[in-house]
Amino acid sequence: MSVLHVVVLIPFLWAAAVPLMRKWTRRLHVGLLIIPLPAVLFAYFIGQISEIGNQSYTLAALPWIPSLHIYFTVYLDGLSLLFALLISGIGSLVVLYSIFYMDKQKEALGPFYIYLLLFMGAMLGVVLSDNLIALYGFWELTSISSFLLIAFWHRRERSLYGALKSMLITVFGGLAMLAGFVLLYMMAGTFSIRELVANVDVISGQELFIPAMLLVLLGAFTKSAQFPFHIWLPDAMEAPTPVSAYLHSATMVKAGLYLAARLSPVFAGEPVWFWLVSGTGIATLIYGAYRALKQTDLKAMLAFSTISQLGLIMSLLGLGSAAAFYSQTGESLLYVKATTAAVFHLINHAIFKGAMFMVVGIVDHETGTRDIRKLGGLMSVMPVTFTIALIGSFSMAGLPPFNGFLSKEMFFTAVLSVLKLDVGNMQQLGAIFPAVAWIASIFTFVYSMLLVFRTFAGKRQFEKLAKQPHEAPLGMLVPAVILASLAVVFGLFPNLLSYTLIAPAMAAIHPALLAEGGQFEVSIYLWHGWTPEIAMTVGVIAVGTLLYRLHGRTKVLHQPLFEKISLNGVYDGGLRGAVSGAKRLTDRYMTGSIRQYLIYIFVFLIASLGITMVRSTDLRWDFTGFAPMSLYEGVIIFALIVAVIAVPFARSRMMAIILTGTVGYIVTLFFVIFRAPDLALTQMIVETVSVTLFLLCFYHLPKLKKELESLRFRLPNFLIALGVGVTMTLVALFAVGGRSFESISDFFLKESYNLGGGKNVVNVILVDFRGFDTLLEITVLGIASYGIYALIRLKRDDEAIPVPAGHREERSPIKLIRSNDVIFNTIAKLVIFIILTFSLFLFFSGHNEPGGGFIGGLMTAGALVLFTMAFGMSTIKEVIPIDFRLVSAIGILVALFTGIGSFLFGAPFLSHTFGYFDLPLLGHTELATAMLFDLGVYLTVVGITMTIILAIGRDR
Repeated sequence: MSVLHVVVLIPFLWAAAVPLMRKWTRRLHVGLLIIPLPAVLFAYFIGQISEIGNQSYTLAALPWIPSLHIYFTVYLDGLSLLFALLISGIGSLVVLYSIFYMDKQKEALGPFYIYLLLFMGAMLGVVLSDNLIALYGFWELTSISSFLLIAFWHRRERSLYGALKSMLITVFGGLAMLAGFVLLYMMAGTFSIRELVANVDVISGQELFIPAMLLVLLGAFTKSAQFPFHIWLPDAMEAPTPVSAYLHSATMVKAGLYLAARLSPVFAGEPVWFWLVSGTGIATLIYGAYRALKQTDLKAMLAFSTISQLGLIMSLLGLGSAAAFYSQTGESLLYVKATTAAVFHLINHAIFKGAMFMVVGIVDHETGTRDIRKLGGLMSVMPVTFTIALIGSFSMAGLPPFNGFLSKEMFFTAVLSVLKLDVGNMQQLGAIFPAVAWIASIFTFVYSMLLVFRTFAGKRQFEKLAKQPHEAPLGMLVPAVILASLAVVFGLFPNLLSYTLIAPAMAAIHPALLAEGGQFEVSIYLWHGWTPEIAMTVGVIAVGTLLYRLHGRTKVLHQPLFEKISLNGVYDGGLRGAVSGAKRLTDRYMTGSIRQYLIYIFVFLIASLGITMVRSTDLRWDFTGFAPMSLYEGVIIFALIVAVIAVPFARSRMMAIILTGTVGYIVTLFFVIFRAPDLALTQMIVETVSVTLFLLCFYHLPKLKKELESLRFRLPNFLIALGVGVTMTLVALFAVGGRSFESISDFFLKESYNLGGGKNVVNVILVDFRGFDTLLEITVLGIASYGIYALIRLKRDDEAIPVPAGHREERSPIKLIRSNDVIFNTIAKLVIFIILTFSLFLFFSGHNEPGGGFIGGLMTAGALVLFTMAFGMSTIKEVIPIDFRLVSAIGILVALFTGIGSFLFGAPFLSHTFGYFDLPLLGHTELATAMLFDLGVYLTVVGITMTIILAIGRDR
């Protein structure tokens, strides 16, 4: 495992460690324990600048699912380094800011920083992944973690609304993007981005190329809030301000820009890409800028400003892709300047927008409002904050000498160069780009001036504020001051970035335009003479100043034009329609009748399997070589049939449970006769625990009542029952009677010891050959146990009734079924010890003998259930004072980290190894890493079983 792999994974490990830091977080702010991580990551990436600047790159791969060409491949080049610096650098400042913004006495800071670290790790995974499937996994994790961050104040309805909207839209785009990745794989036979770029000539002419492009762009547009998918971003402003400063200025919203830039070498030579990326970007630019004028909430104004600026960068990436049309001529350098502007403005926007979000957070924190109509005159009481806001706003407006001015001038250069492009209808449509860019820049100037001067200048309105305003604490000011200082430094000395970050990033976006060892020339100057761009800037300032003066008096500038029709209305109406339609459809078949549910299931089963068997041409019956039925088997089958038939005729639930258990124990005898000790042990223990669980559940049901009811023959029921019986009989006969391919069991039998180091084939399959299945199974079981616990706990909390004085509280069923039999209790002490000892034997010997973690865990849980029944719940709580939910969680983590540990040795996930060692007392002993995985299974099974048993036992 490389350092880059550790860099991606360490935020997740740090997040997992946050709950373990409670001892320190009682005295310290949680953020103080978090901030070293992004700071160290930022320092690491700073150290990579010199190496990457020399046209070098870092590549490291870990096999994940090699047979499907899925690898956890990390790749650090100029583009990914730029984004990694933004993620870690802005992340460090945001965590510092949050320490003073988030009150540890009022907020649940543990979950907040866990979500933040998950997001940081996911973003690093996105920008450092070379494999498209790995990229997609991290991409969707950013959506999930951002959902949790936006909904952090979950008691606010608008927070939940904004979180749900952002997740629905971005996840929808992510699924479309995944489909595009699959199409690319179908054309190129690889998920590697580097290999796709190398084979672009092979895939560019195929019929799936354009569909793949459109699907990928859908993912990019939804993530980067491009029109018309932008509607999630303003509602995401319900998140705490540190979240907005991090996600919505420098990281999450730029993931779509990263995707467009990263895949530009694949799609840039296609006119569709040029028009869609540049056209969508320029439309988003002017729409967002215009909508920002109409906002009265400072964060909403910044939200639409962000949408506009993201559109600006997206349009520049589209315009820069025109260089691919002239890759064989020097004219391509004219359009490469657009890419230069895109990369430079991406950096500048993260700086000034991060500072502005922090300023708005300070204003909200110190005044109690973000409503610009209630603000004014704050510069006298918040001079430092005003200075930061002035620098940030002027940079955002594109005024000298700040960094935003330079990238805005480069933007004007790029849109003017489009007039020379002879692609498509550019001769007629090309003038649209500079015109829209100029108008959008005017709007940007106006809302930037509104934001700073309506808030900090003008008449004081302190009487309208919730609290007396004052300057923010030093900890909140320092991060914003750092960003504002960078806006000045990069404005005065822009070439600090030219060959350290911008040129390497451009080399990653336009690799085909560079000769081997070559480098793009990047020269950025604060003054570049009297040019058309300067004239456009002068016009922006002049017209913008006029509109700023007219803003409050001109309806078109400060009031919505279409109040009844909006994209938000379309979203809300569509969501309401989908929910109501789904409810009506569900109500039609979810009637509450178990009989009807079984009819649905059985009819579908008969139809699907029946059609498959009828249409199949290679099904056959072949009973040659079958062993004759022995007398013992016949007796057991007869007993099994009798027990099954007796169940519906039982007169009490107790008898029904006993008969059901009898059926399970008889099946155990079959496994014994067929020489399957692992299955026999598992079946026996599962049946024992299940019977106990049934007894606890049935305790809550009313007693069976005898009712006279006339039975009549129902033809549909008879046909369904007959159909299920005939279908399953045919399936069984076809399954054992003939096979169209060799059984995989021969492979397991031959290679169990050679590859897995175990003679118990069943256990080796569970922990090695099919270990991934086992990991997912215990995870699902763990989630189910938590769900059962939550439902019962919720029921108890909702139905809790105070017990009047003098009345006894009703006892739980486990207390009720506690045995008072002295003989039983005495024998139980001995039996429990024997069972626990046997369970440990099964666990340790399971790799070579019958047993394993699953059987051992069930056996241990059975012993604990017996202990509970013999001595009561209060006793087991005193003897074993642990939370079994935590036990199951630890078990899942042990199994997961065992799989991850194989990466340290360059092996695929969940790969195992074994060896023989001479150990003290034990002698020559085999040790296998599979035992660690089995330990996780063991702990999970014990935790899950006891969580369910004790949860139901505590229920009243």
